[in-house]
Amino acid sequence: MVWVGVGILVVLALAPVWLYNRLIRAKVAVRKAWAQVDTQLQRRHDLIPSLVTTVRGYADHERQVLDEVTRARAQAVSTSGPVAREVAEDHLGVAVRRLIALAERYPDLKADGNFRALQSELSGTEDRIAFARGFANDRVARYRELTDTFPGWLLARPFGMPRGEMFALEHERARQRVDVDLQKDQA
Repeated sequence: MVWVGVGILVVLALAPVWLYNRLIRAKVAVRKAWAQVDTQLQRRHDLIPSLVTTVRGYADHERQVLDEVTRARAQAVSTSGPVAREVAEDHLGVAVRRLIALAERYPDLKADGNFRALQSELSGTEDRIAFARGFANDRVARYRELTDTFPGWLLARPFGMPRGEMFALEHERARQRVDVDLQKDQA
């Protein structure tokens, strides 16, 4: 009977340690997932100046679109935190889609091998960003499950473990259709 009592005390003593370690592993998994999102976003940020330069060579008079992409990229690069970054990245996505749509006005640009390669690379990067966002959100959801349910919240709250922020799939503005008037004078 004594050994059963000792066994129960040992389990009760080790349970918080096991739970704390599980919370820490989940928190580290969230950080690693966000690092992957950051890596893919940096890849996107690195491609955009080349794309803008290529388009500028064919459509320099489209200054407003080129400036919008440049400003949106600068904002996205300087923003931190999942929620603020989501908004900045979605704005950048809209600006880049406008830039790509602009290429429809310029057959020589669409035929340019460098532009096509950059467009293809950007498309692949967007797919990797979507995957990384989904993976990060999955890790955040698992972490939240641990920190918001019993007995995890008993340890998470006292040790100051934040809830974890999701990176929404897309901001509402990014879902809007991009209109490009192909009938507009190209002078």
